[in-house]
Amino acid sequence: SMGNWLVNHWFSAAVLAAWLGINIFLFTYYFLFFDQDERYFYTRAILGSALAWARASAKCLNFNSMLILLPVCRNLLSFLRGTCSCCRRTLRKQLDHNLTFHKLVAYTLALLTAVHTIAHLFNLERYNHSQQATDSSLAAVLSKMHLQDSKWLNPIHSNQTTVEYVAFTTIPGLTGVIITLALILMVTSSTEFIRRNYFEVFWYTHHLFVIYFIGLVIHGIAGLVRGQTEESMEEVHPRRCAEYLVRKECRHDCCKNPEFGSIPAESWKWVLAPVLLYIFERILRVWRARQKVVVTKVVMHPARVLELQMQKKGFRMEVGQYIFVNCPAISLLEWHPFTLTSAPEEDFFSIHIRAAGDWTEHIIDTFQQKKLEMPRIEVDGPFGTASEDVFQYEVAMLVGAGIGVTPFASILKSIWYKFQQADQALKTKKIYFYWLCRDTGAFAWFNDLLASLEQKMAESGKADFLTYRLFLTGWDTSIANNAALHFDTATDTVTGLRHKTIFGRPMWNTEFSAVATAHPRSVVGVFLCGPEALAKVLQKSCHQHSSLDPRKVKFYFNKENF
Repeated sequence: SMGNWLVNHWFSAAVLAAWLGINIFLFTYYFLFFDQDERYFYTRAILGSALAWARASAKCLNFNSMLILLPVCRNLLSFLRGTCSCCRRTLRKQLDHNLTFHKLVAYTLALLTAVHTIAHLFNLERYNHSQQATDSSLAAVLSKMHLQDSKWLNPIHSNQTTVEYVAFTTIPGLTGVIITLALILMVTSSTEFIRRNYFEVFWYTHHLFVIYFIGLVIHGIAGLVRGQTEESMEEVHPRRCAEYLVRKECRHDCCKNPEFGSIPAESWKWVLAPVLLYIFERILRVWRARQKVVVTKVVMHPARVLELQMQKKGFRMEVGQYIFVNCPAISLLEWHPFTLTSAPEEDFFSIHIRAAGDWTEHIIDTFQQKKLEMPRIEVDGPFGTASEDVFQYEVAMLVGAGIGVTPFASILKSIWYKFQQADQALKTKKIYFYWLCRDTGAFAWFNDLLASLEQKMAESGKADFLTYRLFLTGWDTSIANNAALHFDTATDTVTGLRHKTIFGRPMWNTEFSAVATAHPRSVVGVFLCGPEALAKVLQKSCHQHSSLDPRKVKFYFNKENF
């Protein structure tokens, strides 16, 4: 429910409300300012309301450009999170919505850029039209002022000018085109599909942000949009003198022509502090990455998946965290994020790298062919916080879909270690684990992990601590027929696991009903790492299967963004 969300995410809600409020305030305030203020009376005579649209969107563009870098200062955020470890965990978790906020600000920049650009296209059109006008309208008279050596108002001084000419020969035109292109490229190359499958494309294109900020700071320097100067306002106020300009007649206190001055460039004031913070963040990354990482074990799993087990002085992890990995032998610049697959209880930390893109192919080859020495690895992190809530429920339903199964390696191992050590913090008595994937190919390693966990549990007489099912959602008939032939075997044909593999998607109603029947008085935590569509389905099921009677079964849904 909305109330619940606000209680848990009050910090996020407050940040969003403040952000939205400031955007609305800036836009409205400056729109009205440029639409009403008399210093821009003459400017509006040429441009009309497009002036206000351009200036108001410019203010908001500056504000959001100031914010865009803050959520990606991951070391600084991590440090912040560390300092508020005494605060409620909810606050620490809020800091993990940093990338969601980063995307929100980015989409806002894209929208405002569209508004700003369209407004200026109208402005250019109107400047051009007024310059070429031959009538004695106020706009035409103002546009001819540059001839009388007075301070100009219309930046276009020739009748041969086109919109394209201004766009590619003036500083605001050219920088505007460049930073808009940079923004378009950055937004289009950062879709989830490209990040998952062509990480390099995303990584390198995203560094166009350097061009964006340089362009942004230069963009307003030429001061093409002008207003009447303060001195000129006192001498020839437009309310008093505008009409005499058109009439070409002179009255004693209106004989002087109005004079105009530029609006000073101010983008640099907005973005200076965040840019300095970001530079500090990058220095921190270099410094942290220089600490030595020892690769203690390399395992090649089926389907070209590489497991690296590593140690690093002072490295402490929580379940569901991730690290950034750099391999200087392959690329000095590229840092790739990987979910940690080890448990905090283990004396190493590990990642599993599947072949997806050039860099991962290279690193797998490099480690496969290491004849003489291990390639050097640099690590930045760990980052993020997963849900410690997993340990707080007597009964936990864990759902991993596709690549979302990775963090559950860490969670399942950690729960098992805590269970063995009779850890007081662990309330879990029973786990239901649902694994959904098209085919187990790249996750054979996860299979082996489940099998070994299962074996350990059986050996210590706790075989029923974990129940899991594998749903093959991309199955074809040949597998299904093969499975039908072997249905009586104790382990499973596809995965070699004791619990049956199921072909097709889970019937969540059946699953939830079964859990409710088995645990009529428990509070059940439901955890998902997977797509948004599945989250909606599970949330609905939690709602439907929770009993209204406070003493009976309740399902609580937790969506994790690993």
